[in-house]
Amino acid sequence: RIWFRPYRSMTKKRPPEHMSRLGNLRTQSTWRDIIEGQPQQIAIMVLMALGAMSLLKAPADAPTVLFLTSREWAVVSIVLACVHQFVTAAGFRLQLHRNLLTKWFGDRDMHVWAAVFMPLLVARPITLCLVGWADTVVITGWRVPEIALGLALIGVAVWGMHSVLVYFTLPRALGGDHFLEEYAAMPMVREGVFKYTSNAMYGIVFLGLWGIALMFGSWNALVVALFQHGFIWVHMYCTEAPDMRWIYGAEG
Repeated sequence: RIWFRPYRSMTKKRPPEHMSRLGNLRTQSTWRDIIEGQPQQIAIMVLMALGAMSLLKAPADAPTVLFLTSREWAVVSIVLACVHQFVTAAGFRLQLHRNLLTKWFGDRDMHVWAAVFMPLLVARPITLCLVGWADTVVITGWRVPEIALGLALIGVAVWGMHSVLVYFTLPRALGGDHFLEEYAAMPMVREGVFKYTSNAMYGIVFLGLWGIALMFGSWNALVVALFQHGFIWVHMYCTEAPDMRWIYGAEG
């Protein structure tokens, strides 16, 4: 139900571009609006990535997992997170302001977007697990409290993801309001974790990354979790916040 009920509406007949709110938006915006916030995001990314990499540990006898050491997997994870966010920024902005994905792929636009977006999203926890698996540098060495706190954070993150999938739905989480009027017109979600926060994905679900790092007791994984969680909020303020103002006006 979570996957197929929302996805049916992805291919429903859409209103003519000139009759829609998104269509009106696209007649007003300029290329300056498309790149709004992105120079700042690039600058912050460089500083955050350099800072995170300076904190990574690489013992001389570091073991490897799938041919890479923990530090090397950490660099891969950081780079993929950066790629994910800039692909998302480009996709969101070009779709919102130029309807580009719909022009290219028609009614399959959101399916194509999901095929690009989801692997990069899933790569975040997978590469983080590989960082922790290969790491021999401990956080505190106190495994019982680390595991207990890690389990708690993962449990909260699972609850948050359940709320995102069931109440918010996956198409909206993929940026459906950049594609279709029906998503932009939907009311705020108030069920599940959304009773307590309006941004469950960034505020709650990403706590699972910290939980993974603590479960492994891995210093490098903790650094990567810090980077990923911090940088996703940069995406929020540099990319999504301006988009919400265009789509929802003062309500955004």
